[in-house]
Amino acid sequence: MLLEPPYSSLNDLPVQLRQHGYVVVAPDQFYGLSGHSENEWAQLAKSWQNLPPDEYLRDGGRYRQRRHASFVINNASVQLAPHRAHWQPVAYNALHGGIDRWFEPCEEEFVNSDALKDCLINLGNQLNQIKPTSNDAWYVEVHQFRIDTTDGIGRPTPEGAHRDGVDFVAVLMLGRHQIKGGETRVFEANGPQGQRFTLNQSFSLMILDDERVIHESTPIQPINPDNASHAWRDTLVVTFRRNGFQDGPKVN
Repeated sequence: MLLEPPYSSLNDLPVQLRQHGYVVVAPDQFYGLSGHSENEWAQLAKSWQNLPPDEYLRDGGRYRQRRHASFVINNASVQLAPHRAHWQPVAYNALHGGIDRWFEPCEEEFVNSDALKDCLINLGNQLNQIKPTSNDAWYVEVHQFRIDTTDGIGRPTPEGAHRDGVDFVAVLMLGRHQIKGGETRVFEANGPQGQRFTLNQSFSLMILDDERVIHESTPIQPINPDNASHAWRDTLVVTFRRNGFQDGPKVN
């Protein structure tokens, strides 16, 4: 049985995030946050049909496809940054940390869309209420993910329960197609409390305070094993970080 997320209203977003370290808003609240309609987001979601394979999986799997882009948000402006590698320290990602991962860039129609840009700006404004940036700038990485069940099972978080080494993480559920599993689990980073639920509605949004909580999503399986190649889970993951992008050590 799917456990419903503990939805909050958009008006309560900063308070809930400050109190609990995470917040989930339902699709209608997300459309209000982004300033764009369900139809506009459904059009953007079509770009998830054209994601290339993740060539960096170290567990031997073939279940993940993705694209990546970076932005700098400054007050009411958002600027696409030159394409760059995604890097995480081993302390935050024991499986894939410590290496530059050059994923294919997000397609131009997606990164230049008003819906995405307005969503990033409005999210940044909300997060400024909790952790104001010293120079009003957020360094943002955008990840388009598709996890499928071609191998019989797909792992949304093969690294396990983790933090990302940023300030905030936003996870937008694009859709679940013919799968079971994929339960979201959020735990206090320094305490015993935890919560589990399933983001089962398309365009529901979860925001995490990455300094306060760790998170993971359980593996997915096809509802019909004979149709494993046509079962997937699509998400948009957006990380917000102050004081610059997260980069690997400089090599002289």
